[in-house]
Amino acid sequence: MSNKKEQEREELHKTIWKIANELRGSVDGWDFKQYVLGLLFYRFISENIENYVNENQRKAGITDFQYRNISDEEALLGKSQILEEKGFFILPSELFCNIKKGADKNENLNVVISNVFNNIESSARGSASEDDVKGLFDDFTIDNKLGNTVDERNEKLVKLLNAIGDLNFGDYEDNNIDLFGDAYEFLMTMYASSAGKSGGEFFTPQEVGELLARIVIMDKTSVNKVYDPACGSGGLLLKFAKILGKENVREGFFGQEINLTTYNLARINMFLHNINYNNFSIERGDTLIHPAHWNDEPFDAIVSNPPYGIHWAGKSNPILINDERFAPAGVLAPESKADFAFTMHMLSWLSPKGTAAIVEFPGVLYRGGAEQKIRQYMIDNNFIDTIIQLPSGLFFGTSIATCIIVLKKNKVDNNILFVDASSECVPNLNKMKNGTNINKLSDENINNIMDLLRKRTNVENKSHLASYEEIKENNYNISVNSYLKNMIDKNDIDIKEINKRLSDIVPKQEKLRNELEQIIRELEGDDYE
Repeated sequence: MSNKKEQEREELHKTIWKIANELRGSVDGWDFKQYVLGLLFYRFISENIENYVNENQRKAGITDFQYRNISDEEALLGKSQILEEKGFFILPSELFCNIKKGADKNENLNVVISNVFNNIESSARGSASEDDVKGLFDDFTIDNKLGNTVDERNEKLVKLLNAIGDLNFGDYEDNNIDLFGDAYEFLMTMYASSAGKSGGEFFTPQEVGELLARIVIMDKTSVNKVYDPACGSGGLLLKFAKILGKENVREGFFGQEINLTTYNLARINMFLHNINYNNFSIERGDTLIHPAHWNDEPFDAIVSNPPYGIHWAGKSNPILINDERFAPAGVLAPESKADFAFTMHMLSWLSPKGTAAIVEFPGVLYRGGAEQKIRQYMIDNNFIDTIIQLPSGLFFGTSIATCIIVLKKNKVDNNILFVDASSECVPNLNKMKNGTNINKLSDENINNIMDLLRKRTNVENKSHLASYEEIKENNYNISVNSYLKNMIDKNDIDIKEINKRLSDIVPKQEKLRNELEQIIRELEGDDYE
């Protein structure tokens, strides 16, 4: 990437950070995000339509044409063509630049902006893009969160319009349009970091997304379709557009998300990265119970960071054991832990030549019961390709050291590669205030992991290629540390010292237990009085 582009990006991030700090005030950070993202999106689609119409007119020989300067009546003549191409329509008078122009003198600014957003959404009604555009501005509600009086709210809106209007996204002709997407990602990172788990639960750090996409792509130059069954704000899907170029994701981007706000963010994210409405299908709903893409599977490329340890219907729903996604394992994931339900769903929708890379909670690698039976099914049928142990502290809101399971249906042998990447990280020096993602994957870390995946051999303390027999003997436990134990020189272990420490610890433990029992007895006594 050129230094010029890096400087532009750095400048952009500084400006966004400044906007957030200056304008946030009484508005909670996570709510404030909706206003910044809503207006950022509004500016993007305004300029996107403007650019499209201007370009067409210039090709037709009208070199000085400016969509923003023509009348609404004239613009309506081309509405159907714009709608078919772009999926939405905006009148010249309602473009971001024209609303911003007179904003500070407009006493009804809050009403005007709400009407513009309603008009953009209703422009798609009855067209092929209706479902992709419907509800996109639902979270942009101009209410008391933005100020107690109409004047206060309007004042904030004027500041926001000006600040977002002044952001430098470069010239469309210079192909710097991805800066819109970059601005979105930076905002999401910023807010996920400051909002902790509530923000981070649907936002996977960029570097982890990069690693997942590269694992799935390996040496391919294109893929047919990309799928994420718990897509959050869509970042993992868009990594494929960044790495391969969106034209090399031939049949588009597919995702499902249960949370309404996040579902809207994912669709906005697609538009902001200039992915057209006919090249993505983001649906809302519970993937495990009501999967939305039966008609689109199987997929060559699947990436996901599904929620860890959430409850699902499981065996309490008698239909699920016969569902073709879950039935092959002969048992359902536990009701209290849906992790392997997501895994089985992805395995079912993976094409014969495809690859899935899934971030998982490490417990799924070694827990017993139904999860052990599901692991046995996947291992006996040779679907697990690689297990990667990641460093701790990579994700917002949790310090857990997660892992990646790589699934394939076209393996050439029945070995599983175990990779210990727990030390492949650098401290995240740019972590935001209160951020809990204390570690970060650098480009070098990602390259080191990819090298081990390509070599697919034993490298001391780094990787181990385990045979099917070895895994079967180990009771289908596939935690990385079962196959890659840190080598300790036995001579360094002082047995006497260990015994001495144990003899100190045991009495302390006993004392603590007695104290706890005394507290519990007292509490129970209070309850029964």
